[in-house]
Amino acid sequence: MAHIKKLNFLKNHKDLNDEKFGMVAVPTFSDKMDKDLKALFESQNKTGKVGELAFEIDSNSRIVYYGLGHSSKKTPENFRRAAGEIITYAINNKYDEVAVECPITDEGEYYCQAFSEGLILSSYRFLNYLTDERGKYHLKSITMVGSCNEDAAKKGAIIASAVCDSRDLGNHPGNIATPSKLANFAKEVGKKGGMKVTIFDREEFTKMGMGSFAGVAQGTNEPPKFIIMEYNGGKKEEKPVILVGKGLTFDTGGVSLKPGLNMDQMKFDMCGSAVVFGAMNAIASLKPKMNVVAIVPSTHNMLGGSAIRPGDILTAYNGKTIEVLNTDAEGRLILADALSYASKHYDPEYILDFATLTGAVVITLGHIATGLMSNNETLVENIKVSSDNTGEHVWQLPLWDEYCDQVKSDVADVKNLGSPGQAGTIAGAAFLKAFVGKDIPWAHFDVAGTSYKVENRSYIQKNSASGQVIRLVLDLLGA
Repeated sequence: MAHIKKLNFLKNHKDLNDEKFGMVAVPTFSDKMDKDLKALFESQNKTGKVGELAFEIDSNSRIVYYGLGHSSKKTPENFRRAAGEIITYAINNKYDEVAVECPITDEGEYYCQAFSEGLILSSYRFLNYLTDERGKYHLKSITMVGSCNEDAAKKGAIIASAVCDSRDLGNHPGNIATPSKLANFAKEVGKKGGMKVTIFDREEFTKMGMGSFAGVAQGTNEPPKFIIMEYNGGKKEEKPVILVGKGLTFDTGGVSLKPGLNMDQMKFDMCGSAVVFGAMNAIASLKPKMNVVAIVPSTHNMLGGSAIRPGDILTAYNGKTIEVLNTDAEGRLILADALSYASKHYDPEYILDFATLTGAVVITLGHIATGLMSNNETLVENIKVSSDNTGEHVWQLPLWDEYCDQVKSDVADVKNLGSPGQAGTIAGAAFLKAFVGKDIPWAHFDVAGTSYKVENRSYIQKNSASGQVIRLVLDLLGA
């Protein structure tokens, strides 16, 4: 078990049997501590800040008091982070069963949802390939105690569990998390959620005219897949939201070969698709009344005798020609056909795409925020609201016409690089914009910095796939 999938609930504190639980966590706000509790925190050089833990040991159990900061400054994200510290401590001390008193009374559903998200998200550990003692311990259960909103907590657990499943996809190596595995995952989610799942193989999508995707895929013997998931929970006439994810299951850079150092981390190059699969996985369980379509082009990017070369020209699904200047700028090539397909075959309310597209976004924003670029400011403002709700930071970068001019080619319609040494993240988005249908609201998320190595989040395992932005998408959709 990589994570706790659901929470247990105990309404009455009188039924709490400390002997059953190795650890019982009790909430406190720094401004509402009694004299004894304040002294306990101070004895451990703590004040009750968000996520700070103080310990009281008796003969029956270990009681842990967790700080939530000042009650006037509480936020859902602070509740997630406090929950993360609780479960991280429990795992580090190898407790089997944990009881956590809910900090919510009559505050609002979202606080309870956020707290339960933190509990589930922080229970995740990627242990699949450990055969020694490190892989033997698993946290068995988390019980929420008290007057929490059980429906909100269950929703948070569903969402967080879907995020954890997507983390698994990202953490598996390229020889395991192949395009075929992603396609099978889509089928499983589709079956659970009553979705229509269509998968085009190499011969099919090549004949359909997806020359850009086919060009990247022609260098690998691993069968590529073009995956479509259609969830129809709304009225037939309602426009769908389209989610597009980069499913590059391993990226060598192709002929424009990457350096060997840290190339193993290119297993994370499919984390854009993991965002899409995570959102659809949650939707399959939540069953919201809306229409959502997911599209994932998936392949390895390898080098060999059949691989594309710098200087090659490809023709995308919408008929536009592409000059390939660097085969390591392949993510935008496979997304070009996915965006073109979405624009042609659907009448979307809006399109969101997610990709580990550029190293430049890490230089700009580090592993803290996701780069956001769009052709529609209303959509951007809605995304920012959801970003604030979920604590998943985004930062908008401009997409002015001058940047779009930089991806125009002298020998084709567009080229897959912008001006040398300039605005690499924006150039990627400017390229993608050329494949979005006219007047369709669209936003591009460059998750290269936030798909793994996310810093200072107690509910995200260090050096692991993060599953970031999935919760933001679900909040934006109102799922």
